[in-house]
Amino acid sequence: MSGERLHGINARNMTDKEFFYGHKACAGCGGSIAVRLIHKILGERTFTVIPAGCMSAVSFIYPQLCFTNNAIISTFPGTASMLSGIAAGARALGLKDYHVLGIAGDGGTADIGIQALSGAIDRGEKIIYVCYDNEAYMNTGVQKSGLTPFGAKTTTTPAGENVRGTITKKKNMFEIVAAHGIDYAATASVGYVQDFMNKINKAKSVDGTSYIHVYAPCPTGWGAATDSAIDLGKEVVDCGLWYLAEYENGEFVLNKNPKVFTPVSDYLKKQARFKHLTKEDIEAIEAHRDAKWEKIRASWQIEC
Repeated sequence: MSGERLHGINARNMTDKEFFYGHKACAGCGGSIAVRLIHKILGERTFTVIPAGCMSAVSFIYPQLCFTNNAIISTFPGTASMLSGIAAGARALGLKDYHVLGIAGDGGTADIGIQALSGAIDRGEKIIYVCYDNEAYMNTGVQKSGLTPFGAKTTTTPAGENVRGTITKKKNMFEIVAAHGIDYAATASVGYVQDFMNKINKAKSVDGTSYIHVYAPCPTGWGAATDSAIDLGKEVVDCGLWYLAEYENGEFVLNKNPKVFTPVSDYLKKQARFKHLTKEDIEAIEAHRDAKWEKIRASWQIEC
């Protein structure tokens, strides 16, 4: 994994202060785990921007505001543009030792917010942008997003006789971002917490734009057990439907290369959104996974 090569962080060198607590997220929310860890690593001198979505809905309910650092809600498409404005303001004020952080969901990143994110990367803004990916528009009723995987049932892609849930494949936001020549990008999962913390810790020292895409299971929207987020976040990596990787200096690096994948069906069957899938559907998902991994292993550096 990336713990040795990256700027490692653990309980001994991470603050015991809490900057995100008292929120009203659903039981077992993977996104809230990610937000808490990010702030414990970046610390109190962090300006946080969150667009419309689960994390803004559960965190800015007056008078129980859940951030102890400076945090603001942006327009749905404007996370990265607001980050750019905050970064410019901080420079104009001569501030030192601070971080400008954006945290947006999959819809707010891959769909509604992609234009502003692309522009910020193009300008080389010194910001950290984190996408917490729960694979649908969960806050507004579990509608399909550009990051909803093939076969998943959502309220806008129901599973029935004529439609087998979502018929499109998940956008590859990591490689879309990397195609901009970004300073640093990485994928992560709340199921591999040490790897995620290391990547956030590394991003804070990057002199330019950082993008981290963290897989954050949503038990409520996925129809899974409330205590399953961490396990699902690990299983999705172990079965090969998600990978841990980095991009910097024009190179892709695979941080974890499973010798043998765990069964995809074991991961899928724990979620009601996939219960309608047939054997043929699962075989199609496995075939797509295998083709992707063949390309990764042939062209990317492999760390371990």
